Amino acid sequence: MTTSPNADWIKLCDKNDLIKHSGIAAVYEGQQIALFYIPDYKNEIFAISNHDPFSGANVLARGLIGDLKGEPMVASPLYKQHFSLNTGACFEDEEVQVPVWPARLQGDSVEIMPS
Repeated sequence: MTTSPNADWIKLCDKNDLIKHSGIAAVYEGQQIALFYIPDYKNEIFAISNHDPFSGANVLARGLIGDLKGEPMVASPLYKQHFSLNTGACFEDEEVQVPVWPARLQGDSVEIMPS
């Protein structure tokens, strides 16, 4: 996903709010967003919906992160489906996808680009 450097990025939190190799939840306009800080990847920050479409609960930020076939992913802590942190696609059910936002570190700020 490419973005213009002049686009309107929104600050969600500070870098010191993040935990390496883990997720946190933030709220933007009433929607929960799961933010993942994985410094081992080129794009260190990933932002997907915190809403697990299989359980209906806002829990993806608490899932286990890893990678499947070289793709960074999170496993839902409830029913264990795996979601791509790049695309939001579910590995087990190709018809299911969670929203994804472009995310970045800008100095000490964690920012997303709203859709």
